[in-house]
Amino acid sequence: MPHDHSHSHSHHHHTSGKNIKVAFFLNLGFTVLEIIGGFYVNSVSILSDALHDLGDSFSLGISWYLHNRSRKEADNKFTFGYSRFSILGALINSIILIAGSVFVIVAAVKRLISPEQSDAQGMLLFAVIGIAVNGYAAFKLSSGRSLNERVVSWHLIEDVLGWVAVLIVSVVMMFTDAPYLDPALSLGITLFILYNVVKRLKETFVILLQGTPEGIDPEKIKMEILNVANVVSLHHMNIWSLEGENHVFTAHIKLNAIFTFRQVLEAKQKVKSILKKYPFSHYTIEVELNEETCDLAHGHSSNALEY
Repeated sequence: MPHDHSHSHSHHHHTSGKNIKVAFFLNLGFTVLEIIGGFYVNSVSILSDALHDLGDSFSLGISWYLHNRSRKEADNKFTFGYSRFSILGALINSIILIAGSVFVIVAAVKRLISPEQSDAQGMLLFAVIGIAVNGYAAFKLSSGRSLNERVVSWHLIEDVLGWVAVLIVSVVMMFTDAPYLDPALSLGITLFILYNVVKRLKETFVILLQGTPEGIDPEKIKMEILNVANVVSLHHMNIWSLEGENHVFTAHIKLNAIFTFRQVLEAKQKVKSILKKYPFSHYTIEVELNEETCDLAHGHSSNALEY
């Protein structure tokens, strides 16, 4: 029985899209300013923060685009709907950030070897603007209820912290001659970005390769279903995720001692109530009676888990 909870289309959907849109334009405009400014005040830490912001602008852009896209219901071209596009976005975003990080690390290491003076006052000015812009964007999104908004607001909070670090370094550099502080901070920020990108890339690959979603234990679900009266066995059980939030479950269950159609419906209802406890947006359960032989049970057409 395919089962589908469709998206709730409320006015919240609209405000959420608007918040993301505001944050996107703020961030993008500021990123451009930062890249120019980073070269102008000769600061690699500002450039590495620009990279961080560029990644966030990109995530925001994807979130905003997909926010509108995800309203589009499933159609004949994409029968599961459009939520998987976000995985593609995350992948492209990760590649851009890794390339940018390599560029910044090379620049920072060169600076550490032969230090150059940065304009500390200029850095301070940028840090203040950075804290204000990202702080405002994070505040706009932190009240958001959608996972998208919450994830993005965390990114923006990280940005604010990055700018606080630039602020502190620029103040220290005003009073002491320590040009190495700028590239050192830059390396710190970039390594932090890389660490997060790699972590996210791993999650993205698990979803792309249709791995079992995090926090879901197939063995536990199997045991729960086998505890239902009349269920003898189950096979061809598959669990995967559309985009990390909405998961899909399919299985074939074999029943025995069935005398009435009502018993079949009851068993199915019980299995569904078990699945309802999990974040599945689609589930399909194929019921077989003991006398039938299901050719899938013999693994003819699939190498799915056999129980």
